[in-house]
Amino acid sequence: MSRAGITALSHTTVYVLDQDAAKEFYTGRLGFQVREDLRIGDFRWLTVGPEGQPEVTLILMEPGSPQHDPETEKQIRALIAKGALTSVVWATADCRATYEELRSRGVTFLQEPAERPYGVEAMFRDDSGNWFSLTERHELDLAKPWGPTV
Repeated sequence: MSRAGITALSHTTVYVLDQDAAKEFYTGRLGFQVREDLRIGDFRWLTVGPEGQPEVTLILMEPGSPQHDPETEKQIRALIAKGALTSVVWATADCRATYEELRSRGVTFLQEPAERPYGVEAMFRDDSGNWFSLTERHELDLAKPWGPTV
């Protein structure tokens, strides 16, 4: 049998304004583990992920050299601060309890837990401005009046 083909998503990049502040946010407030934190010349490779999920890794990357020219770096930083670059959904077994726990650790929520057709969802931001969904999945209930359909 062939081993060709995509088997999983392992890393995804979250652009941040400051890697040290991001490291503190993701480890101190979200409870993630540092996977790698090393320097290659002027470049810093910083990855974190949820405890118990070694297959899920976020690359916390500052925009800039060597991958971005100064104008692109400026544009990306502006988009980060607006929350316009990243959209990640984190799964939880209990959205309301996780919301309370993360709030107590200083996480800023944009939206309290609310019922959705797919479960319970809350929205939060990191210190750079990236926004995230915290979702407790339920079986989709199309019998409820969730609003107009397209």
